[in-house]
Amino acid sequence: MGPLDHETCYRALQSRDARFDGLLFVGVTSTGVYCRPVCSARTPKFQHCRFFASAAAAQEAGFRPCLRCRPESAPDLAVWRGTSNTVSRALALIAEGALDGRGRGVDRLAERLGVGERQLRRLFVQHLGASPVAVAQTRRVLFAKQLIHETRMPMTEVAMAAGFSSVRRFNETFQELFRRPPSALRRKGAETVTGKEVTVRLRYRPPYDWTSMLSFLATRAVRGVEVVEDDRYFRTFDLGGATGSIELFHQPDHQSLSVRIRAADVRLFPAVIFRVRRLFDLGADIATIGSHLAADALLAPLIARRPGLRTPGGWDGFETAMRAVLGQQISVAAARGYAGELGEKHGRAIPAVARIHPRLTHAFPTPERLASHPIGLAIPAARLRTIKAVAHAALADGNLFRPSGDVETTVARLLEISGVGPWTAHYIALRANRETDAFPATDVGILRGAAALLREKISSADLVARAEAWRPWRAYAAQHLWSADGDLTRVAAQPLKTGPFASKLPTAMEGVRHESPL
Repeated sequence: MGPLDHETCYRALQSRDARFDGLLFVGVTSTGVYCRPVCSARTPKFQHCRFFASAAAAQEAGFRPCLRCRPESAPDLAVWRGTSNTVSRALALIAEGALDGRGRGVDRLAERLGVGERQLRRLFVQHLGASPVAVAQTRRVLFAKQLIHETRMPMTEVAMAAGFSSVRRFNETFQELFRRPPSALRRKGAETVTGKEVTVRLRYRPPYDWTSMLSFLATRAVRGVEVVEDDRYFRTFDLGGATGSIELFHQPDHQSLSVRIRAADVRLFPAVIFRVRRLFDLGADIATIGSHLAADALLAPLIARRPGLRTPGGWDGFETAMRAVLGQQISVAAARGYAGELGEKHGRAIPAVARIHPRLTHAFPTPERLASHPIGLAIPAARLRTIKAVAHAALADGNLFRPSGDVETTVARLLEISGVGPWTAHYIALRANRETDAFPATDVGILRGAAALLREKISSADLVARAEAWRPWRAYAAQHLWSADGDLTRVAAQPLKTGPFASKLPTAMEGVRHESPL
């Protein structure tokens, strides 16, 4: 990330411009506090302001989080993506607790990323203005502060959930930062915790098309693992053998998703929240993406129709890959059935005390389970072999479902797996690896959506050529084209409804191989 223009930043602060929320933080030298640009406090003088690209950089510079605007509640915008995939991968690992607890140093993190420790530190300072340790420490402090503000969780469990190595270190950190013990920050009216359960809000940068997101998840919900009802999403999880479940619903007035987590081990909370952010694409700067894509006349009406459309991610990279393999050349409904059967045969059972919803019974199978047991599905032998191959590949490479430099490199790694073709590789890269430039151009829905908009036949090669202008956000363009195809399909299913180019669709889709993602 380049240096911040302090005059532009100050104007954003003066106007409390929400477009900059999550993109910059201001440290006030006269108070020692750092704030979001939307803070309601009186605007400090320009000479008292220092601007930072991340909360970690502000905290490492000696500023403490503001108690009024609460930096921990800012949208978690992934501004570094596309700049350094090494940093992006490192941040994902840190969010899952890679630097939490004893014996988890930067040297081991760098080794997992395949880079030197000094290089990793240099990349963090270059792109975030803070060291990996400072980023991890800030994440711990802000998450702990959020739990203190929003819940009645006991302080010992707050320390454990946030990743502090000890309660003593937790207390010392808060005393140093806020000059008071953690318990003094607790607000009246915070939600009462029942057992190992907590509810937190995760903010996003609006707009957010919740209806489309929930519809996507409902269509693909795997029985026993996921439930969508009453405008809410429920699912189970299995993280390192520890199980639990979540409930999630939209709070548009607060520009956030509310997440209720139930798990036997509170130390799972950061990893669960990381997966929620990935699944619901909460880190997207959707306005910037939409502005870029709308420059193409093909996509402009789609962006206008759904300005807050996100690209749904995957809860777990391996699970997403299994869904993609099961969805090859069959309908979403059929693939969903096979995924449900796979979960019932091989998924870990969820204890009754960990179930937020009665229809949640088991977690999705792990690669260890599928690699070592017969699959037991009545599907083609070639697909059974692919499931085994993906399971073994996931066990052999812990970074298989993380970004790896660019989308071409990620796809190339996935194509090395037996049975994984270009469509499957791009789909996994889009959903699991969160490659914003992945583009499964041979997908029937994408081609059908593009053909309907253009009112003429289009080949995958022609679409790829046109999509060059959509980089580095082709994954979002793909989601818009899928949605356009879904709209067209729903209209076509209605009796006595005709479209101006309905007759052209059959010829436009001739010869396209049907592969349906789950």
